[in-house]
Amino acid sequence: MAVSSRRIRPEDWKPVGVKALEANALKVARSRKNRSVIAGPGAGKTELLAQRAAFLLQTDAAPSPRRILAISFKRDAASNLAARVRQRCHHTHASRFDSMTFDAFAKGLVDRFGQALPDRWRPRPDYEIATHNERDFREFLHDLPTPPSIVGTKNDVREIGPKIFERRHLAGLPLPVDGWPAPTVAEWAADAFWKMSLHDGGKSVLSFAMIGRLAELLLRVNPMARDALRLTYSHLFMDEFQDTTRVQYDLVSTIFRGTETIVTAVGDNKQQIMRWAMAMDDPFSAFDADFEGVRTSLFNNYRSSPELVRIQHVLAQALDARAVQPVSQTDGTIDGESCSILDFASPKIEARQLARSVATYIADLKLAPRDFVILVRQKAGEYAELLEPAFASENLALRNEAGMVGKVMLQELMAEEISKLLVTVLRLAMTPRAGGYWSSCQNWLASMRGIDVDDAIRQSRLARELDTYTTELAARYSHPPKSKAASRALVDDILNFVGPEHVIRSNPAYDQGTWLDKVLDATAEHLLSTSLHSTDWSYALDMYEGVHAVPLMTIHKSKGLEYHTVIFVGLDDGAWWSFSQDEIEATAGFFVAFTRAKQRVIFTYCASRGTRTKIATLYELLTKAGVQITSGSN
Repeated sequence: MAVSSRRIRPEDWKPVGVKALEANALKVARSRKNRSVIAGPGAGKTELLAQRAAFLLQTDAAPSPRRILAISFKRDAASNLAARVRQRCHHTHASRFDSMTFDAFAKGLVDRFGQALPDRWRPRPDYEIATHNERDFREFLHDLPTPPSIVGTKNDVREIGPKIFERRHLAGLPLPVDGWPAPTVAEWAADAFWKMSLHDGGKSVLSFAMIGRLAELLLRVNPMARDALRLTYSHLFMDEFQDTTRVQYDLVSTIFRGTETIVTAVGDNKQQIMRWAMAMDDPFSAFDADFEGVRTSLFNNYRSSPELVRIQHVLAQALDARAVQPVSQTDGTIDGESCSILDFASPKIEARQLARSVATYIADLKLAPRDFVILVRQKAGEYAELLEPAFASENLALRNEAGMVGKVMLQELMAEEISKLLVTVLRLAMTPRAGGYWSSCQNWLASMRGIDVDDAIRQSRLARELDTYTTELAARYSHPPKSKAASRALVDDILNFVGPEHVIRSNPAYDQGTWLDKVLDATAEHLLSTSLHSTDWSYALDMYEGVHAVPLMTIHKSKGLEYHTVIFVGLDDGAWWSFSQDEIEATAGFFVAFTRAKQRVIFTYCASRGTRTKIATLYELLTKAGVQITSGSN
């Protein structure tokens, strides 16, 4: 679809590439106010933000050379939004749209301006990224010396909960420029952790929460950097806003609160499943108060059938009594129940029957394996041990997306840019009818190397270079690799062609510590594992991407995805052992799992895994919605 680069008068602008938007979505797209948008499952959040970007850029409401900043919680959401904007806008407009994660945004600020921080807060330039866990904090607090008597006692230190240390004390509040003048015992401990992380050893070692706090501080003490951001960005989008942490919210507030930058925050308070990862309890209310946001709700559901949407609303009301009744915009296409709970006599019978059912659905409904998903609460590997052989007996592959490849989770590896680029280059070089991958490679490389779309000379030179390289690559690696050395050599070959410096420049996380090498090693390992039993490249690359496999993953990793049929294995107290500790977030997780489905949801239960007493609330909700419990054993 060709998109014009000419300016459109606001009153003449129409949604691009879609028939229409619902009334409230159109209102948001055209808005000149700060808005908090409650967009439920299937509401089309990505499309909404892409249409808003199109309106702002095409009507010059975001006047050139000013830009739009879009911040997302996850990398794949950020890349998907950028891709959608490129579809909806002329490339000259899309080039003024910056889409990234909160972590990448904060890290970019620290990398650019961090050396202007006060001495006590200044990290070394070559700092490393750390992921701290509860055990790390417990050991740190245990090893702390006795604090000064004016601060507290060793016993006071022991009473600091390691589980809340990061959320409440280490990164809970904006950092004081000159430190804590009269610290509490928790502040004293936090200060000790900061000093250790910033100044002990050869390199600074920082978590992303700590980087976010440093980014907020440097903009407080460096008004020129803060004002430059305000001048650069006329509009800000925040996606998956329900999962925003206090660190992220404070950073955005320091930059944009009280300015002319117009902010659009989109999310769903019923899908908040990241409070364990420091998400705010109610970011929407905070935003409305601090940014004078206008609350706007979307009503359409473009994903799920009318019957599933009806059941979803029952679940939604348990999370928000004011939840509006969504309107399904798709048809139901299956016979029989859209939702059921199947009781099985044993996990083995369960696995066998589920595999048979999926095989039957694929054959009868002409579906693909990736139209299905197996969701579990946790410990995906343990479920995979029983499910994989059962699916194999039906000639179906089951792929544990939560499994580790080297030091990288498989699902995360598939989202890594170097992994995606590798597959695209290999598809172009090694597979027939690969013309569709040509433009992807050309555009990807041009973007990495800073080549403008309209620079015909450099684009032509890049095209010749790409053609020559892929021809030579196909000659050097005519068959998929059969050893780790050959696989890593191939990965390094492609990396060297693309240019490590270009990869790092477009992915700042690769520039710190050993993460890039871990990703490259995992990429080579996964490529080898999918090549060992492959005779041709097309099959090996399909295996690499899991094209013909039924995915297995945890609830948290299903966020933002959608499937024809969702099969939730293990609706029992054993899987949901922590339900009573945070019933709201657990119910939200249940809601997220349910709302991934377009046409069908199946829950399974085995008494041998646990009773259903602790999660009786979930069963009561399903019963209220008319969902029946039936025997799944045949």
